[in-house]
Amino acid sequence: MQLAGIDYFIVILYLVGILILGLYFRKFVSTSADYFLAGKVLPFWAIGMSIVVTDIGAVDFVGLTGQAYRFGIVVANFDWIGSVPAMILAGLVFVPYYWRAGVFTIPEYLGRRYNVYVQTLSSLIWIVFLVFSLGVTLWASGVMLSELMGWSIITSIFITAAVVGFYTVLGGLSAVVMTDVVQLVIMFIGAIAILILGFWQIGGWTAMVDKIHALGPEYAHHLSLIVLPNTNNPYPWTGILFGLAIVLAPAYFIANQTIVQRTLGARDEWNAKAGMLFAAFFKMMIPVLVVFPGLLALGLYPGIEDADRSFATLIKNLLPPGMTGLVFAAFFAALMSSVDSTLNSVATLWTKDIYQKFLKKNADDRHYLRTGQLFTFLILILAIITSPLSAKFPGIYVYIQTLLSFIQGPILAVLVLGMFWARTTEWGGLIGLIGGMCLSGIMYLFKGGLFTIEDPFLYLAWWSFLGSIILTYGVSLFTKPKSAEKLRGLVYGSVLKDTALQQVLENNIGEDDHV
Repeated sequence: MQLAGIDYFIVILYLVGILILGLYFRKFVSTSADYFLAGKVLPFWAIGMSIVVTDIGAVDFVGLTGQAYRFGIVVANFDWIGSVPAMILAGLVFVPYYWRAGVFTIPEYLGRRYNVYVQTLSSLIWIVFLVFSLGVTLWASGVMLSELMGWSIITSIFITAAVVGFYTVLGGLSAVVMTDVVQLVIMFIGAIAILILGFWQIGGWTAMVDKIHALGPEYAHHLSLIVLPNTNNPYPWTGILFGLAIVLAPAYFIANQTIVQRTLGARDEWNAKAGMLFAAFFKMMIPVLVVFPGLLALGLYPGIEDADRSFATLIKNLLPPGMTGLVFAAFFAALMSSVDSTLNSVATLWTKDIYQKFLKKNADDRHYLRTGQLFTFLILILAIITSPLSAKFPGIYVYIQTLLSFIQGPILAVLVLGMFWARTTEWGGLIGLIGGMCLSGIMYLFKGGLFTIEDPFLYLAWWSFLGSIILTYGVSLFTKPKSAEKLRGLVYGSVLKDTALQQVLENNIGEDDHV
């Protein structure tokens, strides 16, 4: 489908505007702290909006809508049951803790709490995952562009990578966050337009329900938020509760570098906490914008062979000229926000946890800034190379969640135990991290004999988390812990005591000055 002239104008206007805005923030980047943490000047509203569009990007517009087309409204639980409670927990407990520590990355904290092996391994794990995740995002853009423009998927991937990579390499986190703010507004406008026109075309909610039920008994669970196990649905309530609510969602908002990095750039602790809580407010509306269109597409166009094309199908068939360009720009906004956030986070992990620690320890700050910019470009190339792997999975959303299920359970286990249990040892953390990931891999290889569903990533996350907890706890009982002095500021109890002592001292100093 070729866009009309007005649609091209809107899309080009959006792209030019985003590039100008992104390049404007280039002048604020003079140090590595400016590039990786935006100079620690970000306000809460920018942090919150950036977190939302970092999390909800092209993968969700294409993949989550496709999953709703396949399996129904149950996928809304990834936000309503999963994300929102986890974000509140992260904002009130973990985010202020990270901000006080003054770290650049989550693996940096793990290195201080455990040892350099845990830091390096966790950093490399996230780098590899984020490269594949970025490839998924680029593939999603290729699917959408090929549907709308008639280009090949590979050509579409190269075009989007070039546009996003340009301002991300130059502007750093400041450019990423401030362009995200604009992209959130555009994304919401475009998604709401699809929703309104879709319900108008189908005749309202009741008409949509009737059309889905008329498709046959296999669609009986499509409008249920709670799905029983053994229904050949990858989102049963047991997996949602144990795999998502307890493991995947908390791990994503507590231990994922792309999410947490925005709060690390806050101007103060209050803005760091408020940013995550502000993002939770927006996240409550996301299922309506990305899940309901999948149901509308099923009711209107039940014969779509590839469910990941359902969102593109809605654009093609529902929107008039002008409106198509607006929604197309909204898709680009979702795409670009995911790509630029991932690029900046991977560059931070590599530069701070690997390059500066092992390859060039005592270079000047300008050197690390240039290294981060160069690696941002290289990681974009690697993502282009890995993007075709998405086609080998039954839906790109399942692909990305399967990758997360391998790593997030073990990382969450060692992070939580290390933060809340002073007896956790450095070797317990290392064995727990390695053992948990090995358990994930073994379960995935033998999934046919262990699970009744085809893509049991929620169960993989839960059992790898539990296995890592047991390994970390068991090894810690038989190895020597760090001294209380070495754990100062690294275990939650000691941080609270230090904070209380600091407040007492500040109050006393104030009273003395008054006297």
